[in-house]
This record gives sequence, C-alpha cells and structure tokens, in this order.
Amino acid sequence: MGISEADLIALWTTLKLAVVSTLALLVLCTPLAWWLARTRSPYKVVVEALVALPLVLPPTVMGFYLLVLLGPHGAVGRFFEALGLGHLAFTFTGLVIGSMLFSLPFVVQPLQNAFAIAGGRVLEVAATLRASPLDRFFTLVLPLAQRGFLTASVLSFAHTLGEFGMILMIGGNIPGRTQVASIAIYNHVEAMDYSSAHGLSLILVASSFILLISVFTLNRRFKVVNLA
Repeated sequence: MGISEADLIALWTTLKLAVVSTLALLVLCTPLAWWLARTRSPYKVVVEALVALPLVLPPTVMGFYLLVLLGPHGAVGRFFEALGLGHLAFTFTGLVIGSMLFSLPFVVQPLQNAFAIAGGRVLEVAATLRASPLDRFFTLVLPLAQRGFLTASVLSFAHTLGEFGMILMIGGNIPGRTQVASIAIYNHVEAMDYSSAHGLSLILVASSFILLISVFTLNRRFKVVNLA
C-alpha cells in the first residue's frame, strides 16, 4: 500500500481545500446563522430551504450548474474574464466555491442551533446593562456557541475530505491543481491499482475517524464545564 508523490500532492490539495473552505464558511455563515436563529421574517423558511438544498441534491447536479456559471460562457466566468482574471472552472478557486456551497448546511445548521441556545434571557440582561449588540455578540454569544463552532468546523472539514462528485464536475481531474484524494482513489481503482487505492482510502478513513472522536470528546468536555 504505497503512497506515490502524486498521491501526496492530491492529499495536500485536499487538505488545503478543506482548510480554506472551512475558514471561509465560518466567516461567511456566522452572520447568516445568527440571522436565522433570531429572525421572525416570513422568508426564513425559504432561506433555510436554500441552505439545506445541498443535502438532497446530487453533487453532480450542483457541480454541473456551478460549472456552467463559473465557466467561460457563464455569467460569473465572463465577468472574471472581462477583468482579465480568467474563468473559475477547473481552478482551485472554483473548487473552493463549490466546496463551500456543498458544505453550507454542515456549517449553518450547527451554528444556527448554537445561537438559538445562546440567545434569550442572557442577552436581555446584558441589554439592560447597556451592552451594545456587537459587545453582547462577541462577549456572550460567541463563547456560549463554541460547541456549535467546533461541530461546524469538523463537519465541514471532514465533508470536504471525502467530496467527489462536486469536485470532479467543477474542478476536473488535473494533477497538482484540482486532483484531490477522492479522485486519486477513483483513478487507482479504475487502473486496478488496489494497493494505492487502499493506502489513500485508509488515510481518509483514519483522518475522518480521528476528527469525529476529537469533536465528540471536546463537546463532552464543554458540556461538563458548562454544567460545573
């Protein structure tokens, strides 16, 4: 079960994609999740349905429409080409965008649940003490929602590690640029190289298992601390 240099590059691309996508999602989804947790807008259910859409859509369907949108003939692709930057299909940036959209519910939903629990009476008391909304959010809500952030981070990261259909559609299979570990495994299986496929697969299985054990352990510790 040897790991070739190309496999190591694919693993590095996967790791980099997971880190960048997760960090970007945490930044962008925090205000969205806060709004969903606090709003009484009639449009909330529509936004929640859009956020959850990747859970039920086949990855290839989302990947196809993203490919059309980000490609040279799509609206976004033409816009970037007009700026002299080139279209985003079959690029690492395109992979990040696709990965973020496909992992959206895995970040928004844990954060939304955490914010719903963290809000309420505590914020009302802080408001009576003349704490500003921004101050209340950073000093009260974020510390209370740390379990939600941990869960969202791990789910997004682990989900990106194993993504295949979306990545293949929007990024293709370009070694050193858009080839990730899941696609490299598929290539090995297609070439009947089961030894290399086993090596990469075991790395992903072990990584995912360690991530889940870590989040369960830390969540339990947070629960014990909060009860104390």
